[in-house]
Amino acid sequence: MSERIIPLIMCGGAGTRLWPSSREGRPKQFLSLFGDRSTFQDTMLRVSDPSLFARPVIITNAMYRFMVLEQLNEIGIEADILLEPARRDSGPAIATGAAFALSRDPDAVVLALAADHVVQDTAAFVDACRKALPVAIAGRIVTFGVRPQRPATEYGYIRPGEAIAGEVRAVARFVEKPDHATAERYVADGYLWNSGNFMFRAAMLLDEYRGVDATSVEALTDAVVTAGRDLGFITLPLDSFGRAKAISIDYAVMEKTSQAAVIPVACGWSDVGSWRAVWELSDKDADGNVMQGPAVFEDSRNCNVSTDRALVALEGVDDLVVVATADAVLVSRQHDPDGLKRLVGRLKTVAPQVTEDHLKVHRPWGSYQSLDTGERHQVKRIVVKAGGRLSLQKHHHRSEHWIVVRGTAQVTVNDLHKIVHENESIYIPIGATHRLENPGKIPLELIEVQTGSYLGEDDIVRIEDDYRRP
Repeated sequence: MSERIIPLIMCGGAGTRLWPSSREGRPKQFLSLFGDRSTFQDTMLRVSDPSLFARPVIITNAMYRFMVLEQLNEIGIEADILLEPARRDSGPAIATGAAFALSRDPDAVVLALAADHVVQDTAAFVDACRKALPVAIAGRIVTFGVRPQRPATEYGYIRPGEAIAGEVRAVARFVEKPDHATAERYVADGYLWNSGNFMFRAAMLLDEYRGVDATSVEALTDAVVTAGRDLGFITLPLDSFGRAKAISIDYAVMEKTSQAAVIPVACGWSDVGSWRAVWELSDKDADGNVMQGPAVFEDSRNCNVSTDRALVALEGVDDLVVVATADAVLVSRQHDPDGLKRLVGRLKTVAPQVTEDHLKVHRPWGSYQSLDTGERHQVKRIVVKAGGRLSLQKHHHRSEHWIVVRGTAQVTVNDLHKIVHENESIYIPIGATHRLENPGKIPLELIEVQTGSYLGEDDIVRIEDDYRRP
């Protein structure tokens, strides 16, 4: 039996509970909410001790694959990256990861973690993993039950049962998110928060899952067996993966199995499910205010401000959330996370673009940001990372003018190949085949001015692409 744990990191979700910072195109697990690293990067580093953890497995989707790879490269960690062809919730994600781990090691023990959670005490978390390992090897599915810090209504709870080994107890009952009075009773009775993180033998998890939904397990196992490879990613085929029922792991397995166990842990855990949670986890001033970016508070208490650039000034208010990005501003009550969920649902109907992408859009080669838009023009700031290059492409409805402001550009326009330096420019006519590359060692920055009758991103005909995008 393996004595090392295979971390399975789930990071395919598109959480909007931290809108407008978190959006479909770049969700919260990839944001730097508490320092220089994202929660995804912190999660990877938390399970990087080679004496306890084996090579990790990441399950995400095609939209996030290059973000995952870039953020792994920044922290120097390698992993097997599985790409889901469709979202199917945590049940199929975990079962697929388990099937893949089993293909690597018939005795694999897997630790399934969400990429968007915060753990403030890594040592306590790792200690809990060591204690849970022999119980998982013995055939239990061990969940990590967090000792409550307050009667929270946003988490499910676990009632511990009889002792199994050391601190590990059987799970007597899983319960849904309670109202406040019920949560107070749960805390008094020794219930634990359900963190949604699990350790198990891969074969055991699949057997338990198969007992309640054999069709889905067969489909997910087939997806692993027939998976392809593309640019180093492992691509799961839709024809098999898509047959699996979309369901959470709690409903699929944990609430039905007789082998559920729980280890209590106090490690400063949060699922960062709201701006209130961000406020709770952040450093505060003497009046309980939190600021990320320029902010001034006058006669204001327990407010949370996050701003990209604009100065936010609050006077005479308490318990507010103010989040300002380049294209959206949120003002919300600190204690009503469900209200934000309703708001984002409405925005998806009336202004879907602000829930999908930021003005700054990340691409595998770098990023671009719209600076100004008119009826027949658009101005963008484009950044190409060292060694990066855009696809060889053309447009039917717009011409482009590129002005280099930093670095060196290598430009192809039809049969012309030219180096463009700082303070120089080049013109790309409508219909011209063109490509932009950064041959240098520093980021290439340029201003792009588009003119034409149609300026949408879907007016791109890709002829060659390093990243195999359609």
